[in-house]
Amino acid sequence: MTTSDELPPAATQQMTDNLAKVEALSQRLVAALSNKRPPNPALEGPGQDLYAKASGAILKEWMENPSKFLETQINYWGQALKHYVSAQETLAKGKLTAPADPGPKDRRFANPLWETHPYFNFIKRQYLISAKAIEDAVAGIEGLDGVDRKRVDYFTRQIIDMMAPTNFLATNPDALERAVETEGESLVRGLENLVRDIEAHQGDLVITLADREAFHVGKNLGTTEGGVVFRNHLFELIQYTPTTPTVHKTPLVIFPPWINKFYILDLKPQNSLIKWIVDQGFTLFVVAWKNPDASYANIGMDDYVRDGYLTVFEQVKQITGEKKLNAVGYCIAGTTLSLTLAYLHKHKDPTVNSATFFTTLTDFSDQGEFTTFLQDDFVDGIEEQVKRDGILSSYFMTRTFSYLRANDLIYAPAIRNYMMGEAPPAFDLLFWNGDSTNLPGKMAVEYLRGLCQGDQFAAKGYPVLGEMARLSEVKVPLCAVACETDHIAPWVASFGGIAQMGSKDKTFILSESGHIAGIVNPPSKNKYGHYSSDAPVKSAADWKQSAQHHPGSWWPRWGAWLAERSGKMMPARALGDSTHPVLAPAPGTYVLENQPE
Repeated sequence: MTTSDELPPAATQQMTDNLAKVEALSQRLVAALSNKRPPNPALEGPGQDLYAKASGAILKEWMENPSKFLETQINYWGQALKHYVSAQETLAKGKLTAPADPGPKDRRFANPLWETHPYFNFIKRQYLISAKAIEDAVAGIEGLDGVDRKRVDYFTRQIIDMMAPTNFLATNPDALERAVETEGESLVRGLENLVRDIEAHQGDLVITLADREAFHVGKNLGTTEGGVVFRNHLFELIQYTPTTPTVHKTPLVIFPPWINKFYILDLKPQNSLIKWIVDQGFTLFVVAWKNPDASYANIGMDDYVRDGYLTVFEQVKQITGEKKLNAVGYCIAGTTLSLTLAYLHKHKDPTVNSATFFTTLTDFSDQGEFTTFLQDDFVDGIEEQVKRDGILSSYFMTRTFSYLRANDLIYAPAIRNYMMGEAPPAFDLLFWNGDSTNLPGKMAVEYLRGLCQGDQFAAKGYPVLGEMARLSEVKVPLCAVACETDHIAPWVASFGGIAQMGSKDKTFILSESGHIAGIVNPPSKNKYGHYSSDAPVKSAADWKQSAQHHPGSWWPRWGAWLAERSGKMMPARALGDSTHPVLAPAPGTYVLENQPE
């Protein structure tokens, strides 16, 4: 028997072992942090001018309307004090329970202790009261223009989310319960996960979202059969093996975004858009972009048009013997496809028979949720960083995209990995999300300055290979697919760009869900529906009002549209030709570079 103040020998040994692990991990952590890249203050927060504008607006309003500020403060302190008194009265009655909680439900507070335990319930409700008061106070600031208003709202939300009690060990009941259950082992595993992530990224903290060992591109991701039939310094061109005895005469080429890797369209057979297209009888080519390093510093938008798009078109025509092809561009690749089409129009080049745009922005007058990062303070910082590195590192882009959904992509996985000590889940989409890419320095700055900030393509024109390309010069038959809850390329903004294109043959499809799930939406899942309309592609509001909702995937609707523009059927083509031998099996070699270790 042991006395109440003694620990069993096994527990004592476990505590000793854990302390030794913590000491060793702490040394590794210090060593890993010493490798962290020099910080760039311009990319760590907004410029001082935003603080000056916000504080100036607050001071002006306080002087002109002090009663408004007093009312806000009195309302907040009244709610906080009422909550405090309620909790005190409950405890004074000897009830170790929480008072009635009428507050709205929040999935961060799913543990029953947030409702039943007086300590956790008090902390949660105080946080929610404070968060609401801050939101209301910021919303009440007058005198800010639209851009500054969006930026202040964004950074306010970041602070509120960061300070949630779930993000701290002492106020997270899930983490505390797990620590007690495992006698501290969960905290040791969490520290191991933290050190591993920092070591893997040379001192930067990038949270691992998915089990790195569960997926291997070419083995259980990106497995549709095909081969690389051309390669240059920018891309590998993959032709996919036909699965039907006959195929449409006009080939199809897909340009995925080079901000991420192409196998999002080929995660696994049951949700692979690439496999589905091949199964519909199309000769399919897909571009696998090179993940650039510092040697690509001087690669710009012109290089992607000339050595990317125009070269792909020429190679596909040579391999298939066809004079025309159909093209698809996804996200930034759709933007660049539209630039290329405007350039081809100037040269009266009929190569592209039709174009499809997935979640593509061409009119950047509404910058959406990226307004925060597309102002001079941040873009100046990016320009400085790429001069130093030669590339815009995937680290900065991953961080930017993640903070748009901080609770889902930063805090929740950090709690799971580092506080709970859990292994990241085996989730293919999150694995792909973590397999990010760099951008060439010159291209990144040109894109941000000329297209995003300057909105030149939709306004005065954007320079492409010495020609001034304009949005109205995109005149091929086109189909555009946007996604209803897309926070990267909002559907209304996407619609606005398509409406300005000069084509007389336009089809617009609106898929339910977001930037990825709305596109990777196979018919077999019968998960998200879509909208279509015969209304002219002129006004987003009018189009949506007349649109008809259809259950299920948009893929078959687009497939029928594409088939009408892909010519007669012919015997299926072999991969490559005598001058284009298969260089490597799909998914190629470029996509395997810089894989998560």
